[in-house]
Amino acid sequence: MTASSTRRTTAAHSRLAAVGAIAVAGALMLTGCGDQTKDTGSSDTAASAPLADKLPQAIRDKGVIKVGSDIAYAPVEFKDSSGKVVGIDPDLAAAMGKQLGVDFQFENGTFDTLITGLRSKRYDIAMSAMTDTKDRQEGIDSDTGKKVGEGVDFVDYFTAGVSIYTKKGDDQGIKTWSDLCGKKIVLQRGTVSEDLAKAESKKCPAGKKIAIEAFDNDQQAQTRLRAGGAAAGSSDFPVAAYAVKTSGGGKDFQLVGEQVEAAPYGIAVAKNQTELRDALKAALDAVIKSGEYEKIMKKWGVTDGSIDAATINGGK
Repeated sequence: MTASSTRRTTAAHSRLAAVGAIAVAGALMLTGCGDQTKDTGSSDTAASAPLADKLPQAIRDKGVIKVGSDIAYAPVEFKDSSGKVVGIDPDLAAAMGKQLGVDFQFENGTFDTLITGLRSKRYDIAMSAMTDTKDRQEGIDSDTGKKVGEGVDFVDYFTAGVSIYTKKGDDQGIKTWSDLCGKKIVLQRGTVSEDLAKAESKKCPAGKKIAIEAFDNDQQAQTRLRAGGAAAGSSDFPVAAYAVKTSGGGKDFQLVGEQVEAAPYGIAVAKNQTELRDALKAALDAVIKSGEYEKIMKKWGVTDGSIDAATINGGK
């Protein structure tokens, strides 16, 4: 999910102001964008879609872009009480689909397997609050530094940092990542929260390393923290803020400290799919230019992460 390293962001304080807006977005979760996993007959509208001719012919013929996504990361992508897939990513995908004349069909998978699924052609793209990093672009395992694949290209569409949260009223003196030494943190496997925790643990004194418990999805980590099984949790700021405002009616968690490492979320595309990549960029730019992008950001209370134009491989 978000970026790697521990540089603090100058925008951290302004982004914390978005927490209140995210609470409003919680009320909208039941009236979200609808189930993006269903075919809505894009073939009937492809002819009138302004950017349809930019897509590879094979995708135009199918009328569907298969999206690998970890659909348990509110408010970015999650299922509402009726089981529909809603959130920032599904809403953006639906808007881009109108430009391209295709449906974006979201398929659920664990976050740490999405790039593998892209490589095996199970998915056409991965769109799941995935941070655009050089390691992912180049196919490098950030834990070992070894090359494990050909890498992916990213079409960047949002900016977010990483946050720490604790049980409400029980921060155990945690304000920064270094305060986690000697304590346990829960988080989602394969995310940059995990990378940050591992990197920080190496700096801790002997006998006071960070105990890291990683889960398949962020909701499992939240459940563990809620039950008192750890001192803190970590996830991308929009997700942490959403959990703070909605879990237990706002009584379960609190944010501590500042965001670190604001970095772009990107739509991941296989390196050899440059035509698809460029079509997605054109569609996203059109959605931004039309004003629909900003409406989606306002709906979910995350305008501080908005971008002005799509970028390819903008991650560092």
